[in-house]
Amino acid sequence: MPKPKTNKSVKKRIKVTKNGKVLLNRAGKGHLLSKKSAKRRRKLRKKRVAFKADAIRLKSMLGFSLR
Repeated sequence: MPKPKTNKSVKKRIKVTKNGKVLLNRAGKGHLLSKKSAKRRRKLRKKRVAFKADAIRLKSMLGFSLR
């Protein structure tokens, strides 16, 4: 049986922490930033932890075993 392939687009967008949490970039940072406050833009720089269901799906796309 061939080795499972890593989804490269997911690999570039997320980070898995040592404890297994999945970190993502926040939405809303792409464009139309002039109307957003400096405080809001600053908070958008930080990563967020993915929801549990999304984390399971994203990890499987990276080739993590789910057992």
